[in-house]
Order: sequence, then structure tokens, then C-alpha cells
Amino acid sequence: MKFDKKPNYSNPISPITIEQSRLKRNQYLLSLLQEGQRLGLITSQRAYQIQLEMMQILQQLIQQHTQGESTSVSSETAQGLMTSLMYAIDTYTLLFETPEEAIAHLQDENMKDIYSKGVELLRHYFEEAKQLYRDVKKMKLDVPVDAYQMTIDESLPVFMKHYDIIFEAQNTMASIDYPLAIDDMRLRGVFYIKQYLERLQLETRFCRFFHQQDVMYMLTNFGNINRINYQIELFNIFELMINNAVFSLLSGGEATDVRISEIQFEQINQMLTASPANQRTKLIHEAVDQLQEDLQTDQALTDYINLYRDELVQRVSNAAEVGSFEKLIIREVNEREKSMVFKVNENDRMSDLQMRNFVDRILESDSTEEKVQLIRRHVVSLHDYLDLLNAECLFNGEYEALFATFGDVELAILAKIVFYEELREDKRDFSDIVAVGAETETEWEVHYIAFMQQLDDTHIRAVGDLMYEINYEDISFY
Repeated sequence: MKFDKKPNYSNPISPITIEQSRLKRNQYLLSLLQEGQRLGLITSQRAYQIQLEMMQILQQLIQQHTQGESTSVSSETAQGLMTSLMYAIDTYTLLFETPEEAIAHLQDENMKDIYSKGVELLRHYFEEAKQLYRDVKKMKLDVPVDAYQMTIDESLPVFMKHYDIIFEAQNTMASIDYPLAIDDMRLRGVFYIKQYLERLQLETRFCRFFHQQDVMYMLTNFGNINRINYQIELFNIFELMINNAVFSLLSGGEATDVRISEIQFEQINQMLTASPANQRTKLIHEAVDQLQEDLQTDQALTDYINLYRDELVQRVSNAAEVGSFEKLIIREVNEREKSMVFKVNENDRMSDLQMRNFVDRILESDSTEEKVQLIRRHVVSLHDYLDLLNAECLFNGEYEALFATFGDVELAILAKIVFYEELREDKRDFSDIVAVGAETETEWEVHYIAFMQQLDDTHIRAVGDLMYEINYEDISFY
């Protein structure tokens, strides 16, 4: 069977037209039969016959599923098999250019043949998805963004390994964390994964127009401006890159230069804030056109960028209305914010066995002073400190005794962990954040907050000042 051509059909096509808006993408056959009967394109007798033929296919699937040992399954399993069956049939009927052509085939083709052709189409799309995955894997960006890397290295392989065309064709299987700029979450199964990979490939190709150091520049400053650890956040890299490329063009820069200085930022801010809405929209569209021309994007990438245009226009409009482009335009931050860098060497970590033995040793001690001394003498890695604190081998005042031995830098690092959510968007002073505290059920964090709250204001401010000077992305917390 060839999939690059429209299937042949022998029945005449009705001149009556079905409104596409009345059809459902995820229940295509059912909505097609419903509309076909309503408009007189298909008889109720044929619709009933189609249902009977589908039930016969379902019986065959049940026997196949139970490997011939039973003709019945639970209602939940039967429903899942029927959904998979209909997903395959929908795949075939969606191949036709018009619903009327699909109706013509349903009139005289038996459902077993239609189902078989649907399954073959799914196999074809699955092979395309696997090739797309191989391409994405080869070209993926070298960036320390967990969601991006884990989606490609761990989540998508789950789909490739476990996707079941016969019994669970409608199931997407994998948990995809990395968000696309433009995603269609209505799709299911191989259609969703195939589209996800196509768009991820386009976004990655776009990001590859820029130097690796510029991509890292964007990620670093995005994290600093939003006061987050970008490595563990869910955001879209393509959006960061295309936004700043457009803003670069608006300020007289090059399409491939995403670095925005403070002077450029003020220039863009003033221009977009002062412009009326229609003028802002015009400026953005002109800059996007210029971007596509300068980068010489191919048709597929041009079309994808066009899908994103309206989203960017809306974001610019929203920022202009509130009079702030602080979060939308990623600019170079003050160098002072990079003055303190910490690197945690993985080799400094204890092995799992060493950590378990050390925790046992702490638990065996009855002396708070001895516990604190053991910890300060033997633990040198931030990872190990976190493992130890989460092991709950300290009790009540022992936490405070340990925190009291910490310097301001160590307290500041823990503050970034404990008050992570509060620091993201909160404009309050650190002293105010400490005074109010944070919602947490983790025992050591509860004790940490209590410890910080009993420090004097000068000490808290000192920890807060250090905290904002720590280059967050260089701290590997987990």
C-alpha cells in the first residue's frame, strides 16, 4: 500500500458537503457516521452493519489479546481494545481529503479491510516517528536543561519501546515534560508523538542558528532575571531564542545576535511601550519577516515560526500594557550577580553504601555535639548534605545545632532551596520572606526556617545579600 497517494475509491462522491466543524478529530468515524446519516449520505442500515463488523473485529482482538484462552475480558479491557480499533479506523478514514470521500469508502468497503489498512498506516507513521526520533537525538542541543534532555533521552524512548499498535494504539505511553512553543495536546498516540518530534526538530534546528555560547548566555540570564534554577524549570528554549532574535532586529541588531544590552533593552522598551497596539503588531510582524529572510528559513520552519507569530504579538502586547518587558526580553545582567560561583564535584559525593553507613553512625550517637562534629568533619558535598538532611537522622535541636555551625554562604545556599518558590516571583525583601516562612512538610526545612527566623536582622540581610550573588546555575543541587 502506498501512503503518499490518495487511496482509490469506486463509489460516487455525494455533492452534499459535510461541515468539517461538526466532525471530531478523536472520534472521527463516529462523528462521520452521525453526520452522514443526518445528511442522508449513508443509510442507517449500513451504519448498523458497520457496527456489527466492528464488533466482529473486536472479538478477534479479544481472542488475540488473551492468546486464544478466552473470548471475554473485563469491560475496561474491552473498552480499551475498542478504542484502539477505532483509532486505527480513524487513521484510515482521515487519509481522505474530504469526509464525503471517506463516506463513499465506508459504503462498500468492509470494516475488516479498512481496519487492516488503518493498522498498516499506523505502522508507517510509527516508523516515521522512529526516524524523527533518531534525527532529533543526533541534533539535540548541548544544554543542561533537565526537561529537554530527559524527554529526549528517557521519555521518548519509552514510547518507541512500548507503543502497541494493535491493543493500545491510542495511548501516548510516554510522559513528556519538555513543553513545545506550539503544541496540539488534542492528538493522541503516534499522531501526537510524531507531531511532537516534528516540532521539536524544527525548534532545535532554529536554535542551531545560534552559537552554543549564545544559547547558554540566554539560559543563564533567563535564570538570573527570573531568579530560578533554569536547569530544573519547565520552559521552551526556542521561545527564548526567537524572542530575543526579534528584539535584536527591532533594536538594529543582527538576527543571529540574541545578546541584548541594557541600552538596547531601554530602546526596545521605550519603542514598544510608546507605540499604539496596531503599530506594535506591525513592528513585530516586520521583524519576524526580517528574521525569516535573514536566516533563510526553509518552508517547514517558516510555517512553524508563523504559527508562533501571534503568540509573540500577544506577549508583547501584554508586556506593553503592564509597562514592563523585564521578563520578556532577556538582557545581560549585572556582572556583580556572577561574582560568586560554586562548583560541586560529583566525585566528592559519598556512594550510596557510604551514605547509609554514615547515617547509621549518626543515628547511633546520643550526643548532639558528636553528631555535628561528625557531619562537619566528613560531609563536604552539597549533595551529601541534602541526602543527610533528608535522611531524617537528626532530631529537634540537633538541626539548629548543625545550622549554627554553617557560615553565611552555606545558609544562603540552603535558603535558595528552602525558599525557591518564594524567590521566583516574590518582590519582598529576603528578611520579609524569612519572617513569613514557606510552606513545607520536610522536617529539616521546617527547622531551617525556624533557625533563620531567630537570627537578627543584620545576619539575615547578610545571608540574603550573599544569596543574590550566588550564580545559581553553577550549583548542582540534585
